[in-house]
Amino acid sequence: MPSDIVISCSHALKDHDLTIAFAESVTAGKVISEFALIPNCGCVLKGSIVCYDVSVKQTLLDVPAKMIEQFTPESAEVTEQLAIGLRNLVPADVIVAVTGLAAPGGSETEEKPVGTMFVHGFFKDKPWKLRLYFDSEPEQVILKTIDAIAGFLLKEVNLVA
Repeated sequence: MPSDIVISCSHALKDHDLTIAFAESVTAGKVISEFALIPNCGCVLKGSIVCYDVSVKQTLLDVPAKMIEQFTPESAEVTEQLAIGLRNLVPADVIVAVTGLAAPGGSETEEKPVGTMFVHGFFKDKPWKLRLYFDSEPEQVILKTIDAIAGFLLKEVNLVA
């Protein structure tokens, strides 16, 4: 069952006739899955592209290989490019891209430990980004990230009300 903040965010998006689309790497479709459990979500959700593998980031969402090599697949820079690529593919009022390190085995470093998550998006034409860190098990890192995204978007929606 989605968290209260995800439910509130979805209702706020619906109440303001806003649509949303996702590009998901680390979350592997979990973000849209949480939003899809809410009744009447069909008028809000446009879709999600799961881009876990680098090849999908490059071919479908136009992330240059040199950018991935320079910054790593789990980085603010690549996440921003995912959001731009998604925005070019899917007409939605709200664009959300998310990458990060929920479990060991990626590009973790001292400056970017496991639990670091990157979110970038657009609210209408306004770009926004979040860098998050959660010292939790992988599933909790992902669920806390989803709640952080929903909380941020709920504030943004309420600003346009």
